[in-house]
Amino acid sequence: MNRFSCALCLIIVLAVSLHSQTQTQSNEKVPVIDGNAGPCSVELTVLGADSKPVYAATVKVHIKYGFGGMHRLDLEAGSNSDGKVKFAGIPARVQRPPLEFRASKDEFSGIAVVDPSTQCPAKYDITLEKSKAQDSR
Repeated sequence: MNRFSCALCLIIVLAVSLHSQTQTQSNEKVPVIDGNAGPCSVELTVLGADSKPVYAATVKVHIKYGFGGMHRLDLEAGSNSDGKVKFAGIPARVQRPPLEFRASKDEFSGIAVVDPSTQCPAKYDITLEKSKAQDSR
């Protein structure tokens, strides 16, 4: 009976430990950059070639909006450990849509193309691949 009690306690401790680790990973806050220029938002997940999330990938977007594209936004954010980043406050009408969200980390890069006039709010995955400029060296 004593061995059974020890084994049961060990199983319970392991189960609680695994559950708390899973809960911690899924509750990580998604970094949000707010352009304060409109109602749209884009949530991106940056993935590596192995389809795993990429931590600290840089995601950039250049936005021209307003009459004649007179207003401009250059937004940049880094992904969390789940590879997620969110851009909020994006205008629904931009000059020369679609917007190109460019992600990069080390020698890898990828692009997500979003038209906020038709895809608002939007969720996309960006898969990073080795840059062609690096391959030609």
